Amino acid sequence: MKFGLDRLVDDASLRAPLAGRRVALLAHPASVTRDLVHGLDALAALPDVKLSAAFGPQHGLRGDKQDNMVESPDFLDPALGIPVFSLYGEVRRPTEAMLDTFDVLLVDLQDLGCRIYTFITTLRYVLEAAARRGQSVWVLDRPNPAGRPVEGLRLRDGWECFVGAGPLPMRHGLTMGELGRWFVRTLGLDVDYRVIAMDGWAPESAPGFGWPLGERTWINPSPNAPNLSMARCYAGTVMLEGTTLSEGRGTTRPLELFGAPDLDARAIIARMQQLAPQWLHGCRLREVWFEPTFHKHAGKLCAGVQIHVEDGSYDHAAFRPWRVQAAAFKAIRQLHPDYDLWRDFAYEYEHDRLAIDLINGGPQLREWVDDLAALPGDLDAITQPDEVAWTAERDAALLYR
Repeated sequence: MKFGLDRLVDDASLRAPLAGRRVALLAHPASVTRDLVHGLDALAALPDVKLSAAFGPQHGLRGDKQDNMVESPDFLDPALGIPVFSLYGEVRRPTEAMLDTFDVLLVDLQDLGCRIYTFITTLRYVLEAAARRGQSVWVLDRPNPAGRPVEGLRLRDGWECFVGAGPLPMRHGLTMGELGRWFVRTLGLDVDYRVIAMDGWAPESAPGFGWPLGERTWINPSPNAPNLSMARCYAGTVMLEGTTLSEGRGTTRPLELFGAPDLDARAIIARMQQLAPQWLHGCRLREVWFEPTFHKHAGKLCAGVQIHVEDGSYDHAAFRPWRVQAAAFKAIRQLHPDYDLWRDFAYEYEHDRLAIDLINGGPQLREWVDDLAALPGDLDAITQPDEVAWTAERDAALLYR
């Protein structure tokens, strides 16, 4: 199969509309060709493309920043001599001066298929800016490694933020190119928007179910996205960022496991299986011990749970990571009603709302966890209508059927 970048590089006819226009690239470390050449270098080598600027999202164009809320500076590319602007530095939206540097913005960002991954919000912001200025945005499409399944509550009105670009569920099942189509339609944007689509993307095919295993090398799109297993778990484990539990940052398996020094992991797994066995299909849970080298609980031995989705027991259609993690939170709350679970700190520059609520696009998940009388069916009752409605709404944006 071919990703959008490879098609653009290989096919001069696709590049013909760029003739005589200044071109900028919004990219990150995973923006590489099949031959592992970064998109910036691949485009610079084309005689018919006039590169005038580049942009980096959260974590930077080259992936230089490890954690959230660690900003990247603007700089001059030493090899190409073009400005590289940070959209996760002094600004989140491109400034007028930045917009003055190009006519067409190419967006080549590997996403993880989860609403809170901030590359989605950056796409929305550049589309809005381009619409205002009459500029063009092309998405060089890439796979959604989490595939087509949909899961989770949709973001509620008033909860938009940098980790909540719109009323998407946690696991949306779209590619970046398709997300751009949805933004253009739902926001009513008058913008020259194009998608250089992939050839041969098969999101329903095993064993990758969205990621072309054996065909393409996995490159971390952000520092703590090291493999396909993480991408599959992320729509659930990302909620750990809003808790006092370690999400495995500072280990070799970030966002595939969780834990803390004062947990009984075996008891948590048993309670999860008792509480909501129907939510645990498609994966295997294993008791683990780990010691983060940095971040939460650094240098302390943690007892925890690892979510395994990499072997033959993985069932793509059945696996529901958001519910798996919700069951873990509920198990901890039932076992330890007074456990200090929710982390109260600034999250993506929001200071007046709990991180767990920002991540979920509202307080419903947290309220369900903290209500000792609430059952799994109660969470399903408010979540399933969102999932059904989104599945129908996204249909108009689909490019790959």
